[in-house]
Amino acid sequence: MSENKCQCGCNKKDEFLEKVFSEYQPIKDNLIQILNEVQDHYGYIPVHAQTAISEFLNMPMAEIYGVITFYSRFTLKPKGKYNIAVCLGTACFVKGSQKIMDRLKEKLKIEAGETTPDGKFSIEETRCVGACGLAPVFTVNGEVYGKATVQTLDKVLDELNSKAD
Repeated sequence: MSENKCQCGCNKKDEFLEKVFSEYQPIKDNLIQILNEVQDHYGYIPVHAQTAISEFLNMPMAEIYGVITFYSRFTLKPKGKYNIAVCLGTACFVKGSQKIMDRLKEKLKIEAGETTPDGKFSIEETRCVGACGLAPVFTVNGEVYGKATVQTLDKVLDELNSKAD
């Protein structure tokens, strides 16, 4: 990536990716570590980064895409400033997490996997966050809210909405 234009068509030189690539040998074994750094930096794995990784590791884009879509940690779309994940695993579902999910979609006017137009919130469905004893559970940017109710969700959303951005 020494030129200012990558194969995906973007016109900017990505100094972050160049720095990451300088820390790794160009071998397939480094794919997960590189993807982790890209995910942490951008909040998702943008197409230009996938293309650059493909070129750096001499791997087909399809193989990189397969890894990204296999691991739930990675995402192809940017998440909101506040990523809200509702556990719909058995323990949480039995204790009412679907009501929490329904309320979240109603209040934010988006579906699971989407981000609000202002980029403030995104919604995820999860199957287990390892807190079954606290069911039902939802998380905001990884912070767990256990024994949750619709009222708990409303309170948390109100607090997040009142924060200055």
